[in-house]
Amino acid sequence: MFDTIIKNGFVFDGSGNPWTKTDIGIRNGKIVKIGDIKGEPSANFIDAAGLAVAPGFIDSHVHSDLYCTQPDIHQIRVLQGITLEVFGQDGLSVAPVSEETKPLWERQLNGLDGDIGNWTWNSIEEYFAFLKESKMIGNAVYLVPHGAVRTLAMGFDGRPATHEEMEQMRELVEEGMRQGAVGVSTGLVYPPNVFSNKQELIELCKGAAKYDGCFVVHIRNESLYNLEALDEVIDVARQTGVRLHVSHFKVIGQRNREKFPLALEKMEQARAEGIEVTFDQYPYTAASTVFQSILPPWMHEGGTLKMLDRLKDSSVRKRIIKDIETNTDYENWVFNCGWENIVIASVKTKANKILEGKNMVAISELRGQTPYEAAFDILIEEKAAVTMIIHFGKEEDLLLGMCHPLQVVGSDGVFGGKPHPRLYGTFPRILGRYVREKHALTLEQAVHHMTGAPAQIIRLKDRGFIKENYWADIVVFHPETIADRATYEHPLSTPDGIHHVFVNGEWVVKDGHFTGKLPGKMIRYITKQEVDLPDKV
Repeated sequence: MFDTIIKNGFVFDGSGNPWTKTDIGIRNGKIVKIGDIKGEPSANFIDAAGLAVAPGFIDSHVHSDLYCTQPDIHQIRVLQGITLEVFGQDGLSVAPVSEETKPLWERQLNGLDGDIGNWTWNSIEEYFAFLKESKMIGNAVYLVPHGAVRTLAMGFDGRPATHEEMEQMRELVEEGMRQGAVGVSTGLVYPPNVFSNKQELIELCKGAAKYDGCFVVHIRNESLYNLEALDEVIDVARQTGVRLHVSHFKVIGQRNREKFPLALEKMEQARAEGIEVTFDQYPYTAASTVFQSILPPWMHEGGTLKMLDRLKDSSVRKRIIKDIETNTDYENWVFNCGWENIVIASVKTKANKILEGKNMVAISELRGQTPYEAAFDILIEEKAAVTMIIHFGKEEDLLLGMCHPLQVVGSDGVFGGKPHPRLYGTFPRILGRYVREKHALTLEQAVHHMTGAPAQIIRLKDRGFIKENYWADIVVFHPETIADRATYEHPLSTPDGIHHVFVNGEWVVKDGHFTGKLPGKMIRYITKQEVDLPDKV
């Protein structure tokens, strides 16, 4: 007897091959039969005639690391067909920590990953155990965050690491890999990662490569020096043998658009050289990150509290303004995009909720301040727990990346306030706007970029494809009606066209509604195998 039979669907298996009209039988969490299933009993039955049946979507870049414990908020992920997410992004995440570094990271990540109170873990393995106890809707894998291991080795110092500190970081990465991480991540525009040099990255990646892990990187510059930043991480991969994956690939600013095809060529050349390079991308021409990223790197030394103290000093403010107006050596959002294109997405205090959804020019007028002074004061008032949306590019460049064979899909979804619509709409937007309406991709290609391709990047053993003996992470959607409804003005709108979603064989979305089931797992990558978390840590 089957637990569920899905009949008559157009099955897109995740490989990019043409669809097949066939049936799928699920038992004990896995796909046990693909083919014509007639007259066999099943507890559940879905007639998928006219519907597409695909592997559950894999979100290659997201910030659900703590929100995954809150199903009422996190359900939007499965409501758009996502069954697995990659945590630990941008070198900024919640483990490993110590009793000394934990308070720093609880404050630092409050605006990005949310506030769930005091963290009860230190190690990655303990964090996994916490998530297992909390229960999740969907599955997840984890990257060792560069920032966390750097602070364990040397605090929040704004300087290059010593050889001994680099070795300690590498050992911490190796320990994280042994505990189940799939690789290491960094965000080279964020503190404290921004203070690192190439040699430090090489040491980190030696630790990941030892266990066949990947290197997932927000490069040091996505605007004026995009090509040089790509050269840096490609050389890290060249010297260590690590698999390189570039996060949320883009080129920021209208003045830098000509660099987009050149950057793609660099990745192709590296691939031809034998370096495994891929990138993820979201289908929008606006980015989103923490608001404090508008500040120059020197402002972040010592962590959030010291940064906020510095902002109270008028002489420091003058120095910041001069840097923002003249310094292009860092990822200068204001210089490249302008205050009018920077929108406040979320704040913590009720007093400032009125600012959510407004750009910094409008906010400065509302507050009777310059954009600079308004920005500095908002950071202080919110204790830096602020996120922003930045409009940076053109759809033509977006399409160039989306259709590239090295691309996979990642939402870079950030929760809270009035978020970027990519949190709610990324995957349906590609299938609706870019497959059905613009014909930029075939449905087979798009599904592959959302499933089989990212599964290969993170070396998932039995997920990402519709195959017998694979886990039954499955999404059933209508190819003619699937569409994103989230906009910048109304970002909390759920998508259309997602009918059913299964995670580990459990029916988590039924007729477009969350069922309340929580079958998700942290998937641990141990000695090149995928295993469940042990019952005890």
